[in-house]
Amino acid sequence: MFAKPVAGRTTAAAEGDVVVLLIGMRINHFWAVHQWLPVFLVMPRMLRELTRDSSRGLLGHVLLTASPRTYYVVQYWESREKLYAYAASPDMFHHRAWAIINRKERAGKARGHVGLWHETYVAPEGSYESIYADMPPFGLAAAHGALPVEKRGRRAKDRFTHRSA
Repeated sequence: MFAKPVAGRTTAAAEGDVVVLLIGMRINHFWAVHQWLPVFLVMPRMLRELTRDSSRGLLGHVLLTASPRTYYVVQYWESREKLYAYAASPDMFHHRAWAIINRKERAGKARGHVGLWHETYVAPEGSYESIYADMPPFGLAAAHGALPVEKRGRRAKDRFTHRSA
């Protein structure tokens, strides 16, 4: 949990396209704890489920706070197909969680106490680069592995032009 920093500069060892999912929630009404707390607790359960089965395609994630109201996760996936397969799989917790949300919405019981959002990006090879200075593997490097920056280039321009073999 408390990784030691890697001395010097590194870059992510990602090859090919990179799939990134940003997913989060916003607490619209702090006083409605009974509404937002169950939603808040859903994501750790999904992450545990995905971490237990690496064949599902989640490579890594970072939990973040944007404000006292807004919490989100940056997720790195093997492919968009594996992300879609997880989201639609009836035997996974995500499917059950959204079924509950959809039922509440149809019944008129969704009162706007919690906002939900996600954004998904597929960054083609040559459209991303990274650098980490005296950092343990983080973000993209934690998901795909880290390399000494010299392997891809000391300048961002050089790292952007890297192509896998």
